[in-house]
Amino acid sequence: MSIHTYLAQLGNRRDPETGAISMPIHLSTTFAHPELGRSTGYDYTRTKNPTRTVLEEGLAELEGGTHAVATSSGMSAVQLVFGLYPARSKFLVTRDVYGGSYRYFNDLEDKGHASFEFFDTEEELAGLMSDEIAAVFLETPTNPLMKELTIRVISDIANPHGAHVIVDNTFLTPLRQRPLDDGATISIHSGTKYLSGHNDILAGAVITNDPAIGEKLQWLANTTGPTLSPFDSWLFIRSLKTLPIRIDRQEATAREVAHALENHPEIEEVLYPGKSAMISIKVRDVSKINKVLTSLKIFTYAESLGGVESLITHPVTQTHADIPVEVRESYGLTDSLLRLSIGLEDPQCLIEDLNQALGD
Repeated sequence: MSIHTYLAQLGNRRDPETGAISMPIHLSTTFAHPELGRSTGYDYTRTKNPTRTVLEEGLAELEGGTHAVATSSGMSAVQLVFGLYPARSKFLVTRDVYGGSYRYFNDLEDKGHASFEFFDTEEELAGLMSDEIAAVFLETPTNPLMKELTIRVISDIANPHGAHVIVDNTFLTPLRQRPLDDGATISIHSGTKYLSGHNDILAGAVITNDPAIGEKLQWLANTTGPTLSPFDSWLFIRSLKTLPIRIDRQEATAREVAHALENHPEIEEVLYPGKSAMISIKVRDVSKINKVLTSLKIFTYAESLGGVESLITHPVTQTHADIPVEVRESYGLTDSLLRLSIGLEDPQCLIEDLNQALGD
């Protein structure tokens, strides 16, 4: 069965008693035991819920994993993964990283729980790698500079040292990149973004193809409680059914928008990896940033990404504001950068909106 067919059918035929096509929402927090020492497989919703089970099965299938945990947010997914490692573990991280992840890593380091070093390229990573490294954490493409790294190369560097490779796969989704197939140990997502894609739920996902790690992640999720609610799990299932159609359309539109902006006189540089639907642009005149943001009629000036509505973000004052100025400017994240999340609108409408906001 192709992944498109699998996703369209997700949750169907899971309720033989009623024949419901849409997976039922099991809102019960607790479940009856048939007798002493017996369970239906469901005891308490934090541990396991029938609606969330279907979602997690779908996420594992989508990423080519053996285990998946659906969490309450992308950051709770990151926190769950780092709960796998003992105190004072050492990690290597892509330098251009989401501001929320940077904030969390900085807090762990300040408290003495872990230490982090940052790298830009595969060659720099190889120079930093040692048997003391617990894991490599990377985004590819990076957020928001859209730098691409080769997961297979990074896995080949890290794995011989016993280090896990953790990939934030939010930007490309498993339809464009499957990290576990390229040697990564764990793939994580802000499920709020492309996977759910409607700007209406907060969710995260952690997937692995290592059964032992999968069982540890499930134990940690039950112990610490970041699991996704039944209703949000149902919304997530609903959204996955249309993921391939949404990604195809958003990507096609993003290519048109990126091409249209390449020679715009007000734009210094267009950063687009040619896949999925995230574009960053560097505006020539920083003083015009506010005018651009307030002049847009279709793009919405808001944080987040991956939804059906096109959004525009100013990372240094929003998503990456917690990264010190001198740090972010050292690797090219400056005040001139705007990040675009392309939605499902007509591409010509988006191009015209950007042109009128940017001016001549």
